[in-house]
Amino acid sequence: MRFIPHDYQRRAIEKILTTPACGMFLEMGLGKTVIALTAAKLLIYDRFAIFRVLVIAPLKVAEDTWSREAQKWDHLQDLKIAKILGSATQRKAAAESEADIYVVNRENVVWLTKLFPGDMWRWDMVIIDELSSFKSNQAERFKAMRRIRPHIDRIVGLTGTPNPNGYMDLWAQIFLLDQGERLERTIGRYRQLYFRPGKGNGYVTYEWRLLPEADKVIQKKISDIVVSMRAEDYLNLPERIENDVRIILPPAVLRKYRKMERDRLLELDNEETITATNAAAVMGKLLQMTGGASYNDDGGFSVFHSEKIRALQDIIDTAGSPVLVFYGYRHERERLLEAMAKLDPRELQSEDDISDWNSGKIRILIAHPASVGYGLNLQAGGHVIVWYSLPWSLELYQQANARLHRQGQTEAVVINHLIAVGTVDEQVISSLQKKDTGQAALMAALRERRTL
Repeated sequence: MRFIPHDYQRRAIEKILTTPACGMFLEMGLGKTVIALTAAKLLIYDRFAIFRVLVIAPLKVAEDTWSREAQKWDHLQDLKIAKILGSATQRKAAAESEADIYVVNRENVVWLTKLFPGDMWRWDMVIIDELSSFKSNQAERFKAMRRIRPHIDRIVGLTGTPNPNGYMDLWAQIFLLDQGERLERTIGRYRQLYFRPGKGNGYVTYEWRLLPEADKVIQKKISDIVVSMRAEDYLNLPERIENDVRIILPPAVLRKYRKMERDRLLELDNEETITATNAAAVMGKLLQMTGGASYNDDGGFSVFHSEKIRALQDIIDTAGSPVLVFYGYRHERERLLEAMAKLDPRELQSEDDISDWNSGKIRILIAHPASVGYGLNLQAGGHVIVWYSLPWSLELYQQANARLHRQGQTEAVVINHLIAVGTVDEQVISSLQKKDTGQAALMAALRERRTL
C-alpha cells in the first residue's frame, strides 16, 4: 500500500527528524507506528544519522504490530526487522543480529540492558511504544531505561494516554526523554514544585493535587519536545454508541453479595490503615461476584449466578456480527469459554488470532483488556464490544475500546457494559464516564460503599 501521509503525519515525522528527544502524544488511530517507522527509515537511509533502532512495546504489539505495519506500506517493506522475543537464547541471537529495527517487549527491557550495559549498548535510537507504561518511577523497567538513557542519541515516546491518572504520571515519562531538564531530576522536586498532598493515611499519601495553574506551567515546559494531537481533530471516526445493559441480580444472590460486601468492609474497618492495595482487594472481590463467581482461599472459585452470561448471550444473538468480549478475571475467562462453546469462541493469543478476527473467521473473540490495549488493529473484524466486567483504569478502558473504534472502522461501534444494579459496577462505570481514574476513583468508591 502506498503511504500518502496526512498533513498532521508529515508534521509529526518532521518533529522526530528535527528533535533528538520527543514525545508523540497522539490519540489512538492517528498512525503513531507508521509515523515512527517512516521517520526511522529516513534517519537510517536518507540522513545516515543512526544505525539501529530499538522499539520497546507491549508483548502482543511487539509480536505483531510493528512487523505487520512495515509489511503494509510500500516504502517500509525493505526495512529489516528483528524481534527480540522467545527464549533467552532466541532473544540474544536476535539482539546480536544485523537489522534496522529491533523490537522487544517491555518485560524484557531489564534483561536487555543487562546484556548490553553502558558503552556496549547497540542502539542509537529508541522508540518506546507505549511511553505511558513507563509512568512509574519505581518500576524496574523505568530504572533500567534511566541507567541506559545517557547512551541513547535519539529517543521517541509514543502514547495516546500520557497522564491517565493525572499529571503525576508525566514525570517519569518526560525524564526518559530529557533526563530531567524540564520537569526536574527527581520526582520529589517535581511534587514539591507542582503539587500539594491530598488524601492519605499517616505517612502514606496516595493522592497528590495539582497546584492552581500548575498544569499550564507543565504543559509550557514540555511543549518544545512534545506533539499532542486528538483524533477527533484530524479523523472522521465512526459513531460510538455506549449501551449500559442493566442486570437485576436474583434476591438470593443479592443477599450473598450484600453479606460479602459487609464482611469485607468490616475487615477494613478493623485495620489501622487502609491502603490502595487492600482497597483494591476488597473491590476486586465485589466485582468478581457481580460477574457471577469469586475465588476461594484454595485457589478455586465458587459460582454464584449466570446473569451476565445470559445477558451476553442475548447480545450475541441479536448482534448479527462478531463480538469482542473483555473479561477481568481468569475464572470469567473459563466460564465464558465454556458457556459460548457452541459458537467456537477464540481467545486472542497469537498473530493468527488477529488475522482470523480481521478476516471475519471468528464469531466470538474474548480478551483481557491489558493484553490488547495497545497498538493492535482489530477494526476490520467487527464493531461490537461487550465489557463483561469493567476495569477501574481509564487508560485500559480507552485503549481497549480503540481497538475497534479507530480509523478504518466502517460501522458504528457499539460498546456494551454489563452492569449489575445496586452494586459496585455502577460506581466503576460512573468513574469511567466522569473521566475519574484508577486509584483515586477506587478509593472514593470504597469510602462510599462503607457508608451505605
